[in-house]
Amino acid sequence: MAYVTSELKEKAIKAIKEHNLLFIEDICAYIGISVPCFYDHFNKDSNDYKDLRYMLDENKITVKTKIRKKWLDADRDTGLMALYKLCSTPEEHKKLQQNYTDHTTDGEKINVNPDLSNLSPEEIKEFGRLRLKSKGL
Repeated sequence: MAYVTSELKEKAIKAIKEHNLLFIEDICAYIGISVPCFYDHFNKDSNDYKDLRYMLDENKITVKTKIRKKWLDADRDTGLMALYKLCSTPEEHKKLQQNYTDHTTDGEKINVNPDLSNLSPEEIKEFGRLRLKSKGL
């Protein structure tokens, strides 16, 4: 079935406004087209796509703002903690994590593949033996 892009855009705008849609998939469901069909008509570089994306983003901002306000007004620990994490610096966020583990060795990458090119064949065998032993084999 052939669709007219301008008609699809009008339907999409109406659906976004009436139902406070947040995602492209929601638009597709409401106007009755598939996601690939949507992208056939609304190339990501087109102004029509950008207009629809802007409307979705506005709805997302509105929803997030309402949720944050509810968290703050409810004065419940879980909501306040979530809100604080959103507003926190990376350092504060790390301190708030109950199970934070630094996997980077303080910024240094872990070398999981050591350079064995400088080792003799005997040293390589010993390295392999020690590695197997450390794995319990």
